[in-house]
Amino acid sequence: MTTTSHPHRTSGRRRLGAATALGAVGALIMTGCGDADAGGTPTLTWYINPDAGGQAELAQQCSEESGGRYNIETALLPRDADGQREQLARRLAAGDTTMDIMSLDPPFIPELAEPGFLAPVPGDVEEATTQDVLAGPLEGAMWKDELVSVPFWANTQLLWYRESVAEAAGLNMDEPVTWDQIMDAAREQDKYLGVQGTSAESMTVWVNGLIKSAGGEIIENPEAPADEIVIGMDSEAALKAAEIVGTIGRDGLGGPGLPTSTENTSMIEFQSDNGSFMVNWPFIYAATAAAVEGGTVERSMFEDIGWALWPRVDPDEPSAPPLGGINLGVGATSEHQDLAWEAVECIVQPENQAYYFVTNGNPAASEAAYEDPEVREAFPMYETIRESLDQAAPRPQTPYYNEVSTAIQQEWTPPASVTENTPRDTSAFIEAVLKGDKLL
Repeated sequence: MTTTSHPHRTSGRRRLGAATALGAVGALIMTGCGDADAGGTPTLTWYINPDAGGQAELAQQCSEESGGRYNIETALLPRDADGQREQLARRLAAGDTTMDIMSLDPPFIPELAEPGFLAPVPGDVEEATTQDVLAGPLEGAMWKDELVSVPFWANTQLLWYRESVAEAAGLNMDEPVTWDQIMDAAREQDKYLGVQGTSAESMTVWVNGLIKSAGGEIIENPEAPADEIVIGMDSEAALKAAEIVGTIGRDGLGGPGLPTSTENTSMIEFQSDNGSFMVNWPFIYAATAAAVEGGTVERSMFEDIGWALWPRVDPDEPSAPPLGGINLGVGATSEHQDLAWEAVECIVQPENQAYYFVTNGNPAASEAAYEDPEVREAFPMYETIRESLDQAAPRPQTPYYNEVSTAIQQEWTPPASVTENTPRDTSAFIEAVLKGDKLL
């Protein structure tokens, strides 16, 4: 287990009430948060993404455990990742001194790290917070071979399946399965595959996972400046990805709602009689259990759910599941950087990650958190999640990620329009955008 170098911290996990957590969420301090409060305790602002109240709860817990060294207030960012990115980038570029702690979506970290908006991670903090971090989340926290943020929680997609459908297809789900196999199974049984086909970040997640699983890269040299970036989508790996996406779209394997399918709508389709296989994040398990309790989903359906690693593209090569989650960074203009890193160490302790996993449904980046009995009880697929995170691959880590992702969303939707020409056309489009010859 990772320990901190601050003796005043306790190692126990305090169980704060829901009312306390929701009250803390309401404390949105957007200006002046760098000043000390009336008692002289420095106030740290933690810009958080929306959740079920867990980050606000940890903010209060770590504030109390600091023994008066600091007090953490939370400031709520927009719900969507693009809105979070825009607000953080604007505040950092303006030199906002309240950017003490930030919850960062991994794909946008290079864009903030490259211009020096993120404070360097001190060596002792890196050592204390990364010793047991799983491989995928750790890779997503890096930029130019340096740790620029600290993994807080990590996310990955699994292959969810209806055991009855897999059995009817003769698939041994204890062995890796391929996209071709699950496509054939859905086709033969007249079922729908749960994939996210809408023009949104989920499409980039899908395309990147397919290309990485096939041994390719969307960007071959992601650290290069815009005029030197080499787009790697004119490749055999990208052609195979296009074949999978296009076939699912044209053959109707994703159902009639595929062009607008999101994580939530594909979950609902999976819960219906048409469900077969689905790639999606772990939240769907708790959401389906809640639907059973609410009477909108039959218990027999819930009991029919199985899970496995993301499908392979090449039957002989392990898949590269999508990576998501949240890392914690400290702003370079924060007036309390030392205290902010001290607070980060507290927040990401394995026991806190385990508690956040159980209460908010977001998987831990720490391997030790998966030893927690409550995690294992709440998420019986914890071993699969942990294994998936160890082989998960981040989306292209480049300061120009927004341009790359937006181009993919435009070129790869609707799925039925994707052909063998799509990868080459996408490469040309991205290169033109980065050179300023085209607009998104």
